[in-house]
Amino acid sequence: MEQLRQVPLRHLESWFASVLARWLCSLIQKAGVSLRSSGTPLRTRWWRGKLTIRGPVIVEDTCLCFNALGGLPGPYIKWFLEKLKPEGLYKLLAGFEDKSAYALCTFAFSTGNPEEPVKLFKGQTHGVIVEPRGPRDFGWDPCFQPDGYDQTYAELPKAVKNSISHRYRALSELSAFFLQSNPTEAPSSPS
Repeated sequence: MEQLRQVPLRHLESWFASVLARWLCSLIQKAGVSLRSSGTPLRTRWWRGKLTIRGPVIVEDTCLCFNALGGLPGPYIKWFLEKLKPEGLYKLLAGFEDKSAYALCTFAFSTGNPEEPVKLFKGQTHGVIVEPRGPRDFGWDPCFQPDGYDQTYAELPKAVKNSISHRYRALSELSAFFLQSNPTEAPSSPS
C-alpha cells in the first residue's frame, strides 16, 4: 500500500490525487488484494474478489518477463523469486546474451455489473536483468535495471522509481479512466 501512496499522479491536482490514492487503496484492501504480486493469476483473483465483494472490484498483478525465455517467469515471478532469490534470477540468464526484460503491471477493474466487461489497465517498464545491487526489501527490485538508468529499482530513490515504474504507468491509465468516466465527481474519501 505504501508504494501506491507514493506514486505521483502529476496530471491530477494534488488534492484529487490524494483522495484517489486513498480511494483506490480502500477498494484494493476491501478486495483483499496485496499490491505485491500474489502469483495467483489475475483472472482467478478477480473472480475471488467479485464473489467476496459483490460490487466494484480492482485487482492487480505484476509480472517480470525475460525476453530470452519467451516471457518467463512472467506471472510466476513469485515462485521463481522464492526459490531462486534475485541472485538466481540473474544467474538464470547466464547462458543467454539477451538480458533484456520488462516489468508489467495490470490492474483489472469491474463495476460489479456482469453485463459490463472487465477493463484492463497496463503499464510496462523495459530494462535489463543485472547482478543484484541495492536493498533486498522488495522482491526482484535488486536485479531489474530500467532502461536509461544505471541503477536498479532497488537503488533508485523511491520517488524516481515510483515515477517510472510499471505500476505507476498502469495507475496513470486507471486514474485517467476514472477521470474520464466521472470528470466532475471526485471519489469520496474512504472512512
